[in-house]
Amino acid sequence: MKTLLTTLTALIISLSCAMPPALADAPKVLVMGDSLLASHKISGRAIGHSIGKNLGTKVVDRSIVGARVIYNLPLSGLIGMKISMQYMKDDWDWVVLNGGGNDLWLGCGCAFCKRKMNKMVSLDGSAGVIPKLVKKIRKTGAKVVYLGYLRSPGVGSPIEACKTLGDKFETRIVAMAEQDEGVHFVSLQDLVPHGDRSYHAIDMIHPSLKASREIGAMIADVIKP
Repeated sequence: MKTLLTTLTALIISLSCAMPPALADAPKVLVMGDSLLASHKISGRAIGHSIGKNLGTKVVDRSIVGARVIYNLPLSGLIGMKISMQYMKDDWDWVVLNGGGNDLWLGCGCAFCKRKMNKMVSLDGSAGVIPKLVKKIRKTGAKVVYLGYLRSPGVGSPIEACKTLGDKFETRIVAMAEQDEGVHFVSLQDLVPHGDRSYHAIDMIHPSLKASREIGAMIADVIKP
């Protein structure tokens, strides 16, 4: 019996030496947002999975396909179609967040959207639904990564007409991030080479597996320091 206990003890010690740093020491990360983040969740290869793999931690991903920043239906809003309702209390170190694309594309067809954009985030980035949510998260002590959107490679994307409006929207998000050193904006504006379809899924809107993997690595690089 003593020999068996000695052998088991030695095995546990050897395994612990071979294991990577304990997950308890890794950052606690929450992901909130729309289909940019939610794509490939079922297969375990979403952006959140890539973040976790690069950081050596398990990421809690609450993002939902079709979610919006401004969402007024109460029941579906409570289950996460309203992005702010995806938040769950915990001692998060980082919250990775996106949103606004569905509000502009589905909500006003990438046209006549100035009023909705103003409601989401003001021109100087200091007011609106998004800054309010970010400030609420920051009060918990968590840092925030706000993720921008993929750009069309210039070949057959149904959201090609949204580019100008999307650029203006992200300029406001940048202004918001610059007001708080605990808020980081990750732009995807230069990720997709012109004519390269490999970063988009077949619908030319959502990220491919390749894009999800690379975007997750980009976010992890922000969190690592």
